[in-house]
Amino acid sequence: MDKEKNLIDFIINLPLFVFLERDDLSQVAARMDFVELDPGDTLFKEWDKADFVCFIESGELDVTKKTGPDSFDVRATLRRGRSIGEMSIINNFPRSSTVIARSKVRLAVFERAAFEEIMEKQVDIGVNILKGLANLLSVNLKKASSRLADNMLPMG
Repeated sequence: MDKEKNLIDFIINLPLFVFLERDDLSQVAARMDFVELDPGDTLFKEWDKADFVCFIESGELDVTKKTGPDSFDVRATLRRGRSIGEMSIINNFPRSSTVIARSKVRLAVFERAAFEEIMEKQVDIGVNILKGLANLLSVNLKKASSRLADNMLPMG
């Protein structure tokens, strides 16, 4: 029960679960686990099968992109409260980046199979997770559009 309470206390403030009540969160937390990584450990590699989303409870993850046979760029460093791989709970697209632990990291992991089970058995909870996902993707798209607009040359 301690693990579940710790998970609920952590995920209650995450954007993906913003539309869930505390009782609904316990249904989600019961299907999640914490995973720990050491510095330099790879969470997943670019082109890996994507079947889980992670939420950073502590530590830092580097999101990297391959730039050559033996080289890569760090595109972002993610910290507490950030998620990675949100789309993997609804599609089978491969991972678009490699994610490596920059420090000791503790992650809450939510697998696609767990989400699918919720969608089958507790549709209202699943729909509210989808609302959270749509909201999160909308915010991310708005940020990306803003960055793109900032980098475009003026017309005329």
